[in-house]
Amino acid sequence: MTNNRVTVIGGGLAGTEAAWQIAQAGVPVTLYEMRPVRTSPAHHTEELAELVCSNSFGAKNSDRAAGLLHEELRRLGSGVIATADKHAVLAGGALAVDRAVFSGELTRMLANHPLVELKRSEVTQIPQDTIVVLTTGPLTSPQLTNELQKFTGMEYMSFFDAASPIIVGESIDKDVAFLASRYDKGEAAYLNCPMNKEQYLQFYQALCQAEQAELKDFERETAKFFEGCLPIEEQARRGEDTMRYGPLKPVGLFDSRLGDFRAPENQGKRPYAIVQLRQEDKAGQLWNMVGFQTNLRWGEQKRVFRLIPGLENAEFVRMGVMHRNTFINSPQLLEPTLQFKTNNNILAAGQLVGTEGYTAAAAGGWLAGTNAARLASGKQPLAMPETTMMGALFEFISSASPKHFQPMPPNFGIIPSLPTRVKNKRERYGKYRDRSLADLATWKQSLTPEAIVVN
Repeated sequence: MTNNRVTVIGGGLAGTEAAWQIAQAGVPVTLYEMRPVRTSPAHHTEELAELVCSNSFGAKNSDRAAGLLHEELRRLGSGVIATADKHAVLAGGALAVDRAVFSGELTRMLANHPLVELKRSEVTQIPQDTIVVLTTGPLTSPQLTNELQKFTGMEYMSFFDAASPIIVGESIDKDVAFLASRYDKGEAAYLNCPMNKEQYLQFYQALCQAEQAELKDFERETAKFFEGCLPIEEQARRGEDTMRYGPLKPVGLFDSRLGDFRAPENQGKRPYAIVQLRQEDKAGQLWNMVGFQTNLRWGEQKRVFRLIPGLENAEFVRMGVMHRNTFINSPQLLEPTLQFKTNNNILAAGQLVGTEGYTAAAAGGWLAGTNAARLASGKQPLAMPETTMMGALFEFISSASPKHFQPMPPNFGIIPSLPTRVKNKRERYGKYRDRSLADLATWKQSLTPEAIVVN
């Protein structure tokens, strides 16, 4: 064990993973989390690793980008993914968790670790006398934001992120909503609210006309929506059919109560649009409106969303919210190791660096935490193979065009091409996965035994 203590600032997914990896490597770490001393516009608890938007970590299958990232992290001993696997709930082809149990266990894991000191206080200055991992996320406090601006010498970019409403299961009309997963893949874990054309158009018009929450002056001037988390009302305004080709697409979904969808008498009975609800907890008491990130006023949300068949009497336990996210211009500031170019003893990870999604945040936390522990132990920091999803993601954020840099979720488009072109997408993604996991195994074998601690 080294006596060089590392400081991690921010107790989200990235900070939780970073602190866990540092401690598991035998290095003492102080983890700062400002809640509950100072609250944020999006959080509802004081737990570490709170999931403020969806409870889904994305597709489970390893031939999908998010699923490959899950698998890479499993093989690297991720505390976040291990806990997500332990507390998974039914979600068809997605890895979704019981969010309260998930964050509660991670909080206890860190609080009870002998090498972790958990401090509940706001950090307003970046420590200069120790190794630091910044994981303050998209809602970095104003004071620390100003400090970061001075440290980087650059202005911040911002975009808007929005969370979907959550509904009490008992308030959903199960005579209307039906259980099914798209194309019957996996278990039937989604509740589907079907719409005919008349119902859809009524909902579409009401959504376009609904009143949004007013943005603050500084937000209005800099508002920029991230395409991967576009508010549902913004999608509606882009055209009458935009939602039907997005979160409300009906393809691959059929109500088994009607019989065999291939039967002649059932032809033409497919819904015009479908709203999907994803299970939030193991008991199925809470359901998340998939793709319904929104900035509508809360009263408007209730009025408009209750126009959806099956949700006429919906009881909302959490309304949709929207807030400004902040991220740094990582291509100008960071190395692929997640170290700052101007000060290699300071690292950053999570949405603050422009990665998008829960799993990407955990992946950044893993690398930043691992490298912080290596620096504290006098070892060289690691860069990951670009053929892995993790390596490709961190290479992208550190080398993309600074002028047009925007947050990036895990995707196969950033991974280096295969030596031989594969036309079939499913087969191509499978080959990306096979190469990634093989290269990850080779990379791990090339490291010293103490470089990675697998739980």
